[in-house]
Amino acid sequence: MSDPIVDYLEWKKQGGELRARAKQAIEVRFRELLTEAAQLAEAYKEDFGVSLAPPSSVTVFKFKVGAKKPVKKAAPAAAPGKAAPVAVVAPAAASVDPKIVALEKQLAGARKKLEAAQAKGASTKNLEDRIYELEDDLRLATHSV
Repeated sequence: MSDPIVDYLEWKKQGGELRARAKQAIEVRFRELLTEAAQLAEAYKEDFGVSLAPPSSVTVFKFKVGAKKPVKKAAPAAAPGKAAPVAVVAPAAASVDPKIVALEKQLAGARKKLEAAQAKGASTKNLEDRIYELEDDLRLATHSV
């Protein structure tokens, strides 16, 4: 009769080896696909004179190795003569839905980008449009709750 502990340790070792091989194979395949996609995009642009846009699911995808949550920085003090930014407080009941929470975070980030663009004197049309879309989505999400 075999010892279950020895069997388990052997199985775990084999699993670890298989996991390592699978990881390497996936990484190689991922790089091959990205290289092929880049070559196809170049050929498309050369042949048709227009850049080939990737699907939105690819442009939204962000691969981050060991992603960590960003450290929140303290809010800067208001400069003399300028009013301090007013925090928008949403009702606690509306923040329960994860979709609403995500929309609120996106909206806050978009507003920060808008402020930064305005400070630089850069174009803000796209950011204003994005904020309008997020506010609309948030309005719709809160009305359906």
